[in-house]
Amino acid sequence: MENKKTLNIKKDIEKNIKKPFAITLDVGSSLANETGSWRNEKPVFLDRLPPCNEACPAGENIQAWLYLAEEKDYQGAFQEIMKNNPMPAIHGRACYHPCETACNRKDVDSAVNIHAVERFIGDQAIEKKWIPEYNMKSSNKTVLIVGAGPSGLSAAYHLTRLGHKVTIYEAGPVAGGMMSFGIPAYRLPRNIIEAEVKRILDMGIELKLNHKVDDIQYEMKTGNFDACFIAIGAHLAKRINIPTPDTSKILDAAGVLREMETGKNPPKLGRRVVIYGGGDTAVDVARTAKRLGAEETIIVYRSGREKMKAHDFEVKEALEEGVILNWLTTIKEMDDSGSIKVERMELDAENYPQPTGKFDTIKADSMVLALGQNVDTSFLKNIPGIKISDQVVEVNSSMMTGYPGLFAGGDMVPSERTITVAVGHGKKAANQINAWLFSKTYSPLPKHEIASFDKLNDWYYTDAPITVQPQLDTIRRQTTFEEVLGGLDGSNALYEARRCLSCGNCFECDNCYGVCPDNAVIKLGSGKRFEFNYDYCKGCGICVKECPCGAIKMVPEEI
Repeated sequence: MENKKTLNIKKDIEKNIKKPFAITLDVGSSLANETGSWRNEKPVFLDRLPPCNEACPAGENIQAWLYLAEEKDYQGAFQEIMKNNPMPAIHGRACYHPCETACNRKDVDSAVNIHAVERFIGDQAIEKKWIPEYNMKSSNKTVLIVGAGPSGLSAAYHLTRLGHKVTIYEAGPVAGGMMSFGIPAYRLPRNIIEAEVKRILDMGIELKLNHKVDDIQYEMKTGNFDACFIAIGAHLAKRINIPTPDTSKILDAAGVLREMETGKNPPKLGRRVVIYGGGDTAVDVARTAKRLGAEETIIVYRSGREKMKAHDFEVKEALEEGVILNWLTTIKEMDDSGSIKVERMELDAENYPQPTGKFDTIKADSMVLALGQNVDTSFLKNIPGIKISDQVVEVNSSMMTGYPGLFAGGDMVPSERTITVAVGHGKKAANQINAWLFSKTYSPLPKHEIASFDKLNDWYYTDAPITVQPQLDTIRRQTTFEEVLGGLDGSNALYEARRCLSCGNCFECDNCYGVCPDNAVIKLGSGKRFEFNYDYCKGCGICVKECPCGAIKMVPEEI
């Protein structure tokens, strides 16, 4: 049924049909000629997967909450984040933001400062006491979580949203796991951890601190739990045999950072401290030693900077604070006077470090080994079906171990050991546990194709420099555990959110509607996007070339 406007246009054209058909180009005249039959391909609207979403280990719909932030709906943005990640203020500080590495905006000027906007939203939520919205009836199922680190807390949160009663057993004196014991306060203030943990627990989750689990089967039976998720962090330091007559001078990184949180007095490292390792933990210990009064902190690493696992911004901040980095150096021994014998290394043709036979001596009051950590899996060795290799637990695609109803994630399984990966494991495990409790199978929705940069029309976007977060001055950083990196204010957060290119998803800019020569694009109203009238669309593809975010695709016409 043709609408009134179309009929009137047709009537006007018929009155002036004296013109040759080929030059009948009056405004709206295309509606008099159904040209859809000319097509061999047609445009379709679609939602492509933004690369930031694809890169997020926690599975956040980053683009969705950035859009809400663009509209100043910060509480709405918070609720969108909370669908996938219950700790935005923590992740805005401690996540290594792989989303920004993937961000298409970096090919225009620089990536959107996503973590800073997330931090702003998380801090707003803490200040204004926002709580997550969910409405799920009780399932009458109970689940035990072992470990109150990021993975355990995430699993507890999502299981509660799914209607289950959750209890967490934590061996330590506080919740947070490696967030509390492995990340220094200058990177992640403890009041932020406390606030976000409290919000999770306030959902009705029971937490038992100082409760070490030695017999998981006994705990499940006596507690009458229907399922269990184990998410114990990697707290056991890896060690190597370095000859020394005085072992008291050799400490482990995990122990040093843990003592900072649990000890009555800070660890005594001395004036000259050597740290052996090349990861973020090594850098954290070096910076911590500076703040404890060390005059000189030296990181010794056997390869070059490009092989270091430590992130660039961590290394940069350490150098600013006076930390010394010795590349291509390995420790051989330490005597009782504190003299450390080191051997110089050189890179071979394959870029691997090789010994040179050349030695130097470094004086130190203490040496800290930062060579990685392992998980204590000893309490699982006698459980039937459990397989442990390389100090981690084997799980299937549903994150379940070989023992029915016993799931594992975070540091306990083979994976990258970051907070965000752990949180993603917790969410995945919660969905799989929920399905298993009801004898069902959980399958995530299929992913859309990636909205790569070549799918966008970047001419639409002007340069907009990234917002740089304020930093504590270097002098204060060396003497205090105050937070180094500052947050954004409301105006900066709004500006940064609006730098998002909305990759792959229509934001109703009206470009397609305005440029279509056939008037074949129909507006459906605010928030409802558009549709094509294929009776008039001739498949010219102008809409695709003019869509800034790549939300239209040409597909072959079915004949």
